[in-house]
Amino acid sequence: MNVLISGGTGFIGAPLSRELRGAGHNVIITTRRPPFKKGGDTPLTPLDRGEKVPKHRDAGGFLTWHPPALIPPDAISNIDAVINLAGEPIAPGRWTKRRKELLMSSRVNVTQALVESMKQKEEHTPLSPLVRGGGRVKVLISASAIGYYGAHGDEFVTEDAPPASDYLAEVCKAWEAAALKAQELGIRVVLIRIGAVLESAGGALPRIMMPFRFFLGGHMGSGRQGFSWIHRDDVVGIIKYALENASMSGPVNATAPHPVTNKEFCSALGKAINRPSWLHVPGFVLKLTLGELGSVLLTGQRVLPGKALKAGYKFKYTEINEALRAIFGENKV
Repeated sequence: MNVLISGGTGFIGAPLSRELRGAGHNVIITTRRPPFKKGGDTPLTPLDRGEKVPKHRDAGGFLTWHPPALIPPDAISNIDAVINLAGEPIAPGRWTKRRKELLMSSRVNVTQALVESMKQKEEHTPLSPLVRGGGRVKVLISASAIGYYGAHGDEFVTEDAPPASDYLAEVCKAWEAAALKAQELGIRVVLIRIGAVLESAGGALPRIMMPFRFFLGGHMGSGRQGFSWIHRDDVVGIIKYALENASMSGPVNATAPHPVTNKEFCSALGKAINRPSWLHVPGFVLKLTLGELGSVLLTGQRVLPGKALKAGYKFKYTEINEALRAIFGENKV
């Protein structure tokens, strides 16, 4: 398949791009500015990495795009699938009015522009299959988050649960609504609701680890709130599985089958990096320092990957201890 990825150089997008190329897919990554070789003006192409060069790209597998402008039809004429991972990071920092607007617009505007680009592509596609120029995009896989569900205490949550009404839920609802517009074009849409992604190279884990490095690690608030985690390899695996399995559509939770409490997670993390987990951050401190984001950290969820399991996806990491061992191995902090 020829796969277009927005956010393809990011924390999830980069390993996903490598995985898809390794499986024989042609990957084109949208970027505002393609990566260049050190000290030169030449774009860093897939050939420089020993990879197969896609036929449809403007700069070595990178498609320069400045949303909310649309992608020209001829630039995506042969695209079979679109994976949308673009979005400003939720943390760090307080959620000021300006930052909230950025978090919303960076997700919704890009998604809307992608769907409109696909619509424009379809309108410019020749009706005859004998005429070169590609066909309809078959699938849109768009990122979302388990913030869609809001706080659920000890209750286990699957894809059937209704949305909450807090800020994160509103972002997720608007984000997903923009993606679902692609269904009007006859495109299969998969909404990947992602939990806390674990890997040492990025995401939330390095920030969570910081106090542990100084022997000040511990849980947040009561520690009883649910923590729905997933190893990055399994996020990549679920997205690839959804791409290649036409039976998957609608919301799909990208979380491990066994969520834990915040206290259990911190205990497992301390064990994995050989640090104690005996302190805790009082709830009022989180609220004072992080505001609305601090309140979110104190109210957890136990989100289950019901649809991924039902579809037959096999998780690499189902238990928090094995996931953290895989991340850190013998490399203690």
